Amino acid sequence: MDKTLPDLATAVAGIKDGATVMIGGFGGSGAPIELIHALIDRFVATGHPRDLTVVNNNAGNGHVGLAALIEQGMVRKLICSFPRSADPVVFTERYLAGKIELELVPQGTLAERIRAGGAGIPAFYTPTSFGTDLAQGKPVEVFDGRSYVQERWLKADVALVKAHLGDRLGNLTYRMAARNFNPLMCMAAATTIVQVSRIVAPGEIDPEAVITPGIFVQGVVEVAKPAQEETLNRMGAVYPEAAA
Repeated sequence: MDKTLPDLATAVAGIKDGATVMIGGFGGSGAPIELIHALIDRFVATGHPRDLTVVNNNAGNGHVGLAALIEQGMVRKLICSFPRSADPVVFTERYLAGKIELELVPQGTLAERIRAGGAGIPAFYTPTSFGTDLAQGKPVEVFDGRSYVQERWLKADVALVKAHLGDRLGNLTYRMAARNFNPLMCMAAATTIVQVSRIVAPGEIDPEAVITPGIFVQGVVEVAKPAQEETLNRMGAVYPEAAA
């Protein structure tokens, strides 16, 4: 099955109001900037999608990528580990104004909740957060004399992911640290849309090198020269430009 998509606009066209969207990346590493900006373009043109719940490791930086998505008022709730990063001014302002909800999750727990969602494991136990505000209201059990907090899986309607190579069947490789949350999110979403630097023919990727099998991917779009969040922020970029 050929899973290639003609352009970024087509790639994000099916995301609906109220959707839960996982967005890959560890800061700017592995962040699908072009897919995020295409989603913003759709919102500017149509007013949709809105009221999104976004799952990401952090809360965005500057005025591009995830931060730009939040700045447009598209995100109702953010589930993340690090809302305070290099330049989280957009999230901070909206959060203090009561315009966005935050669910704070320890980083390892966030990764495992996503992995559990992809593996079909509805809940697991971890000692992380026991005795803190983050554990309030959650079941606690004792195993071998130590208290563990129950955490629920995380699943999404859509995952937006950045990979390095992808073939027409959706098999993916990642470039160095860009791997981070992306493979887990591919497995935990009902629909996974991936931007890749190059689309190749089936068989051109050594099966031993495939990180995400195509069964977890529904669409692949080529972005030959993807932007890097940190580079855009050093340039003082704002997206969309009209917002500058």
